Amino acid sequence: MPVLVFLAIIIIAVIISCIKVVPQANAYVVERLGTYAGTWHTGMHLKMPLIDKVAKKVLLKEQVYDFPPQPVITRDNVTMRIDTVVYFQITDPKLYAYGVENPIMAIENLTATTLRNIIGELDFDSTLTSREVINTKMRASVDVATDPWGIKVNRVELKNIMAPQEIQNAMERQMKAERERREAVTRAEGEKKSAILVAEGKKESAILNAQAEKEAQILRAEAQREALIRQAEGQAEAIRKVQEATAEGLRMLKEAGADESVLQLKSLETLRDMANGQATKIIIPSELQGLAGLATTFKEVVSKD
Repeated sequence: MPVLVFLAIIIIAVIISCIKVVPQANAYVVERLGTYAGTWHTGMHLKMPLIDKVAKKVLLKEQVYDFPPQPVITRDNVTMRIDTVVYFQITDPKLYAYGVENPIMAIENLTATTLRNIIGELDFDSTLTSREVINTKMRASVDVATDPWGIKVNRVELKNIMAPQEIQNAMERQMKAERERREAVTRAEGEKKSAILVAEGKKESAILNAQAEKEAQILRAEAQREALIRQAEGQAEAIRKVQEATAEGLRMLKEAGADESVLQLKSLETLRDMANGQATKIIIPSELQGLAGLATTFKEVVSKD
């Protein structure tokens, strides 16, 4: 009885050991008597005892490997060290298990040789400024080479580029000189703009002064013209009033019964008042010339008497 129990326990243990559960994002490569029998994917599987065995457990997630820096030489004979990061994913567990002995080491060596080939075609400056180009070329080359191994290379990135110390010192001096040059150019441009602004300000000031002087002259000319007009209007008004007063006086004399001689004498007095001692020439109407001759004759007669 104990033997049967022991055998039952052994049988149950063997059956349990033959039940395999494959986790998510994993795959098991199974061999039967040393020969590839199949690939188990996610779920529960039962293998034949003592005949089947799980030869390799494969992770199907995307994996990341950071490889150590590799020495490379550029086209212009500059030696540097570059470390790379490879993102890959296993797409065929069978090829991954039987395609190459050590897939990770194979990818590392393949990445190093591909990197040396690409960098050897570039000079130092191009290497520093062409990371994206280098990444694209490396990914394409490594992906083609790893297809027989059941590996899909998704990305290859240059993590760090380490130049020799003397090259780094030269680059720092060059960057310092470039910054100083940019500072000098910026200062010169600022001084130039400042001088231009000052000149434009002086120019605008001169234009405004000229315009102000022009407007002042126009205003002065207009003021003088208006003063002359007012003066002429005043003189014309004065003459008009004198003439009106003379006419009024003649009218009053006529109404008082004064004869023609008195009227003519009054006209002469009016002409004298109009001249006011300032006129250089007085034009006497023809009708007054007879009266003037009469006055002269009368003066001569009086003188003789």
